[in-house]
Order: sequence, then C-alpha cells, then structure tokens
Amino acid sequence: MTTSRFTGRTALVTGAGSGIGRAVARALAAEGARVVVAGRRQEPLDETVALIEEQGGKALAVTADVSRAADADAVVQAAVGHFGSLDVAVNNAGVFRGGQPLADLPEADWHTQLATNVTGVFLALQAQIRQMRGQSAGGSIVNVSSTFGRHAAAPGAAAYSASKAAVTALSRGAALDHIRDGVRINVVSPGATETSMSLRPGETEAGRAERARTTLPLGRIATTEEVAAAVLYLASEDATSVIGTDLVVDSGATL
Repeated sequence: MTTSRFTGRTALVTGAGSGIGRAVARALAAEGARVVVAGRRQEPLDETVALIEEQGGKALAVTADVSRAADADAVVQAAVGHFGSLDVAVNNAGVFRGGQPLADLPEADWHTQLATNVTGVFLALQAQIRQMRGQSAGGSIVNVSSTFGRHAAAPGAAAYSASKAAVTALSRGAALDHIRDGVRINVVSPGATETSMSLRPGETEAGRAERARTTLPLGRIATTEEVAAAVLYLASEDATSVIGTDLVVDSGATL
C-alpha cells in the first residue's frame, strides 16, 4: 500500500544512479517527496529522474563527489534552492575495493574507500545538519552502511569493512550530538542485496540465487526495495523516537 509519509518534503539521496540509492529515491518519490538525486555520473542520475517522473514524481539530478566538501555543500544548496528545504537525507554513496588479503591491497584502494565511504559521509552529514538544524522542522538522516564491519567479516573485505564500521560509529556519535538540534540520524546495514556488488567473480544471478538458497536463513538475498523500505521507515515520522540505531537487513545472515 502506497502512503504519503513524505508529501511536501524534500529528500536528498547520494549514490542514486543505481542499486539501493535508486530504489530509495523512487520509494521516497512514490510517497510524495521531492527528490534530489546525487552521484558522480550524470547519465544514470538522469535515468533515475526519468523513472521518478514516469511515476508522477518530482526529482532533480545533481552531479557531485561527496568526498569533496564543496560538492557536499552544493548538493544541499541545490535541494534548498530548487525545492525550498532539506527534510530527509540518505547517504548511500559507497565504493568497494578488495577481493584480496589486506596485505596485498593497494594503498590507493584503501584511500579510495576511506575517501568515499567515510569522509564522504562525514562531509555530507556536516552540510546536511547545518541546513536541517536551522529549519523549524529539523530533519532526518539515514546513512547506508553494511553488515561488513560491525556485524560480520569476509575474506578480501577488511578495508571495506573498516570503512563501513566507521560509518556506523560516526552516525551514532552524530545522532547524539544533534538530536537536540532536531536532526535525527540512523543507519541501515544491508547484507547481500540484488545489486552487482553481491555477485562473486564470475557468478551469475542464478548462481547467486542458488548460493543464497542454501546459505541464508531466509533462503534468498534482499531486494533493493526491501532495503529502501527500511530506510524510509527510519526517515519517516513512524520512527520519531528511533535515534542512532543500526537496522540490519541481511536475510538473517548475521544471526
């Protein structure tokens, strides 16, 4: 059932050109939000906007690299300038570099993951909170982390896990710092989801489905729409007393 929890509100989603970010942007629009979609490449953002507009929603694409403070600020200003406010932000942009033991990971890959996954969230949070705490209605922020890090480990993912564990810790600290400013901050930690990131080298979608059937308690991986539903819950007024939580969506993998 479609609701209108976000009617009249402006939402910003980073990493919205595909996967979880696109699903979150579409779900927010379907529930009435005006959505700013941000990412590094214009073409996939335009595709997300087109999908939202086909649903009858309103959206704006802004190219940005969230690892740069000026870009993080510019995205917020674009949202406020175009739609008048920033009420919801979803920091989903992230990268994975790995697949080999930590000792063999190129230093450049370490820095790339920290720059986007940690510094990018830090800079986005700063820009978003500064805007939201000046609004009478405040705002809500959801950061997308991962089960890798705080909840689980996997071979070849040590650096990525470290970056995502940092996202959860950063979010919890920021939640405590700014709840009295009217800004509510939470985290969603997806496990394996129907995106290319969950495919092992050389694995097909059918092969992934068979692997999940025998290894996950649920018997399948999560859809991007299911992760989006968790994000929207935390961002909505249904969760007004939920602060600094880390909601795991992983088909029972970390039980």
